[in-house]
Amino acid sequence: MATPHYCYSFLLVSHLFLLSAQSLDPTDFKALLSIKNTLTDVSPTTPFFSTWNLTAPDPCSSFSGVTCSFNRVTILSLGANSLSLAGSLPPSISVLTELTQLILSPGIVTGSIPQELAQLNKLRVISLSNNRFTGAIPSIFSSLKTLHTLDLSNNQLAGSVPPSLTELPQLRVLILASNSLTGDFPQTVSSPLLHLDLKNNKLTGTLPPSMPSSLRYLSVSQNQMWGPLSNGLDSLSELEFLDLSMNHFSGPIPAQLFYLPTLSSLFLQRNNLSGELPQSPGDNGPLIWSPSYGEGSTVDLSHNSLSGKISTVFDGVESLFLNNNRFIGTVPEVYVKSMCRGSTRTLYLQHNYLTGIPFEEGTVLPDTASLCLSYNCMVPPASLMTCPASAGEQLSRPVAQCTLFNNRLN
Repeated sequence: MATPHYCYSFLLVSHLFLLSAQSLDPTDFKALLSIKNTLTDVSPTTPFFSTWNLTAPDPCSSFSGVTCSFNRVTILSLGANSLSLAGSLPPSISVLTELTQLILSPGIVTGSIPQELAQLNKLRVISLSNNRFTGAIPSIFSSLKTLHTLDLSNNQLAGSVPPSLTELPQLRVLILASNSLTGDFPQTVSSPLLHLDLKNNKLTGTLPPSMPSSLRYLSVSQNQMWGPLSNGLDSLSELEFLDLSMNHFSGPIPAQLFYLPTLSSLFLQRNNLSGELPQSPGDNGPLIWSPSYGEGSTVDLSHNSLSGKISTVFDGVESLFLNNNRFIGTVPEVYVKSMCRGSTRTLYLQHNYLTGIPFEEGTVLPDTASLCLSYNCMVPPASLMTCPASAGEQLSRPVAQCTLFNNRLN
């Protein structure tokens, strides 16, 4: 009888040990309780905190959005599988010193971002997007040396971007879009960024003179930035997406932008850009890179002051917008062929000073094609055109306008 009793005692002790090993650190538990008291479920149909039973023996396995390691909270995903949360983030969140990821689902969480987050020196991800945070971005975030991703987009943050933020040694993703940030963007960017999104703010100043060559996604659209595009773009050999639209950038477009091996989306519309485009890859001397445009690609240079003949470097671009510029001459035949074979689906050339397009008699474009040539110095093939309403109803420019423009060129 002694052996079974010994085995039972051993199993009981082992079970109690396992329960103890699975229990949450008391300090972390208090922090979670504080968070639960300052955040509330907006939707009663999918309450996030319904699983946060304070009498649960193992919060690490039963609390929704909580992931632990060695009895400490390492990942906190608030609002997961919930419509939204309201309230605010408490400063006591700084007690979770083993936290590596803080993720807040879209909701109506208000107040400022707790400065105390800077005490969590193991944080790698902070994602607080699509809420209603106000105030400034804490400059003390500069102490987060292991931070990889910071997403504060779609909030109501104001003030400037702390210069120290773009010097974090491991920061790869910085998303500050759709806030009310002002001032110049930091001119020193030493973080090894892959993704930088600043669109829809009120930022001013020029692009940083040097940005990490690792950048693959860059957007500063819908700000008030200015200056030449030669600033900061020379070293970006890995770019896949570039959006500098709706700013006040001026001067010529750097030729290398048209030959990046990875770039498939280029948005420069509604700036003050001028000058001519390279007509072919050989126009600017030997180039290591070749155009990468193809399926899904978009180039939008519309609403600028670009001049000269239309370049052939955009052959193969699926959606090409060159409208509302000062282009002259005949549309290159490569674009006619590209539209006919279905490679180019959108070609907007309206509101320029073009004089012709080499369509053969009987040409039929695919149903997926959208071509607009209205308001140029030519009689466009109206039967082949599909123009947006913004192009207007007038098919051709008045002759006097074309004559005056040509005289100025001469």
